[in-house]
Order: sequence, then structure tokens, then C-alpha cells
Amino acid sequence: MIDLLLIGATRFLVGGAPHWVGCEPTRRQRIYFANHGSHLDTLLIWAALPAPLRGRTHPVAAADYWGGEGVMGRIARDTLKAVLVNRAGGAEAGDPLAPLRDMLAKGESLIIFPEGTRTTERLPGPFKSGLYRLALDFPQVELIPVYLENPGRAFPKGALIPVPIACAVRFGAPLALGAQEDKAAFLARARAAVSELAP
Repeated sequence: MIDLLLIGATRFLVGGAPHWVGCEPTRRQRIYFANHGSHLDTLLIWAALPAPLRGRTHPVAAADYWGGEGVMGRIARDTLKAVLVNRAGGAEAGDPLAPLRDMLAKGESLIIFPEGTRTTERLPGPFKSGLYRLALDFPQVELIPVYLENPGRAFPKGALIPVPIACAVRFGAPLALGAQEDKAAFLARARAAVSELAP
């Protein structure tokens, strides 16, 4: 019930119409990777997916922000079924990609934001290495670039409620890690794939 309310509120306030530019929705296992400008981003992608895909597609979220016992934490855990990662670093924190690998090993799909944090720029900034490492470990998983239009304007940092500015979700063509492609080249190509979906 809460999921329908979240989807309805998102679509009412900011739209978030899906545009399948380079692929179609499918039950094939995927990693959707997108630019990150707002706390709306996860909801926009999740709501843009057809209902049968939502239950097996898990957003990746920072445990320090989404892992609490408040409303945000309950939505992340109970409704979105988010995979929470520890951004603190250090040996005691362990491998931050371990929970993502566990989810992919179960055959589930993920939503990730390779920049690692929100930005105010129209196009994504440099990608961190996580996407490359997952592509290396799970070559059978389809990598789908996603461009989110206007989420940072609709729900900027510090805002309490979204502003009714139309957003859109553009899904691009699948990307694959080349046989001899190094990390820097792959991440630059992945970032370009997202940027090329911008209007």
C-alpha cells in the first residue's frame, strides 16, 4: 500500500515519465546506473519500472542516511527493499560492495548512483569504481544507463518537500565491459552513456 502511495505522490508532484530509449523493460537481471541530483532519484527510477520489476530491483543507499529507525529508514528497508552500504570506510567497515554482490548473486537487480553523492550539475561527475568492479564480477548482468532529468531542481538539497517541476527518466542501451577494457576507460564510457541521454 505504501509503495502505491509513494509512486502516486511522485508522479503527481514531479511526473517522472519513463522513456525507454535504448532498451525495453524486461525481467532480465540488470544494474541500472544513473546521475544523482536529489533524494527523489531512487523513487523516480523505481516508480518508472513496471510493477513486476520493482519487487526484484533494489536501490543501493547509504546506511548512514537511510539506515535509521525513522520514516526514511522504514521506507528504505520495508518498501524499497534497499541495499544499505557503509560509506565510512576503514578495515572494520569491510567491503562496501559485499551486500551488492550478495543481492546480485541471488539474481536480483540493482539501482546505483556511481557518482557516490548528489551533485548540482546537469551531467554526472566522475564515477567511482564500484560499477566497474560489479561489471567485472557479474558479466552476465545487463548494465543500463539512466538519465534523470530535473530531480535536483524539483527537490534540491535542504528542501523539505518537492517542487512541482516535471522530471523524466530515460533508460539507455545496455553497456558491457570490454574484454580488455581497463577501469578508467570503462567508467568514462559509462559516464558518457548517461550523459548522452540528457535532452
